[in-house]
Amino acid sequence: MTIDVATVRKVAKLARIAQPEETLEKLAGELNGIMAWIEQLNEVDTDGVEPMTSAVHMPAPMRDDVVTEGGDPEVVLSNAPKRAGNFFVVPKVVE
Repeated sequence: MTIDVATVRKVAKLARIAQPEETLEKLAGELNGIMAWIEQLNEVDTDGVEPMTSAVHMPAPMRDDVVTEGGDPEVVLSNAPKRAGNFFVVPKVVE
């Protein structure tokens, strides 16, 4: 898979990263190098290798599942920049 300047431009727009036009060619080359390295990793035989979730094997800490009355909304929302009733107000991110 090769990445061209048009693809870099599109990804930068989707990621909302302002990228000067003169740097797109260099960035496409760097991304192609990364993709080539990833393709090399696909050649490694990983049959029988367990997925690694941590560098140190430790069991996940568990806690008792206790039913409570819930948190105090005033305490939870005390640092909220904007709220509507007992809810956080966040900007719309879907166009």
